[in-house]
Parts: sequence; C-alpha cells; structure tokens
Amino acid sequence: MTPPDLDAWLPEPAARTFHRRVARADPEVLWEAAGSVRLSECRVLGRVVRWRIPGTPADIGYRELLAREPFTNLEEGEWHSLSGIAGRIWTLRRDYPSLSDPEAFRRWHEPGTARVLFAHWVEPAGGGRSALVSETRVGISDRQSRLGLHLVRPLIATFEPLIGSEALALAARRAERA
Repeated sequence: MTPPDLDAWLPEPAARTFHRRVARADPEVLWEAAGSVRLSECRVLGRVVRWRIPGTPADIGYRELLAREPFTNLEEGEWHSLSGIAGRIWTLRRDYPSLSDPEAFRRWHEPGTARVLFAHWVEPAGGGRSALVSETRVGISDRQSRLGLHLVRPLIATFEPLIGSEALALAARRAERA
C-alpha cells in the first residue's frame, strides 16, 4: 500500500499541511470510519467549512463534501481519495469556478487564483495499527495569488490543526471501537 502520488497533481506547493493519526485498527476499518465522519461532528472545523462554503448541509460527510461542487473528485482508490478546488480562496465571497474534470484541475493556472489539493489516505503503521493521513497543498499561479495566500496564512495556521484534532481523531476513535 503506497500513498497517492500528490506530486502528479500539485508538485511544488506554496503551502502544505500534513496530519497523521494512528489507530489500532485494520486499514479497511479505519478508512470506513474516516468516511463516516460528518461536518456536524466536528464543531469548529465543521462551522469553518460551512462558513467558507455557504449552503453546505451540517450532516454531510467529509468524503461526500469533497466529491461535490465546488470540489472536483480527482482520484479514488481502495484507501485513498484526492479532491481539488480552484479559485480565489482568500476572498469572503464564494469564488470557486466549476472544474469539469480532473484534467481541468491539473491545467488550472488562471492569474490571481490558487489550486488546492485535498488528499486523504490510510497506510499501515505496524503492530496491527493503521494511520489515517491528511495532506493539503496549495498551488499559486502568480504574484497576485502569492499575496492572496499571504492574507489567509493566519487563518490556515489557526484552523488547520483542527483537522488532526477533530476529524482524524474522531475517525481513529471510531475505528478502534469497531
């Protein structure tokens, strides 16, 4: 079991976050548990997502969220999922153009915008344990988008730890109880 090739989608990110949570569970069980986590179960992170993407139902699962507009499902495997979004991620208004397919994400290089890759996978951790991994990469197209990314870095720094402490932790606990 090898992690997905993120460099094939976004090779030189301007920003990157990485979280890994180990659970005493088989990969299948952990992946299933991760797929069952809903926005409403992650109090702060769920609110942030719904604030940034108005109209998102509170009871939607993260995997379902990342497979529908404004996201594009890029790649699915037995124990991994990649999704992407493009646009001006730093604006308060919803500015996420629709991408028709995975290749549209790969080719996206509009001035003043960014591409964001969301990757989740499970990998063996030894001793009957598995690890749930979440990596997010942000790619920028020009100087204007570098400035936009600079504006949201404090928000990223504040809220990105919630991925590991809320969503991944909940999935790990759920898998261990299964």
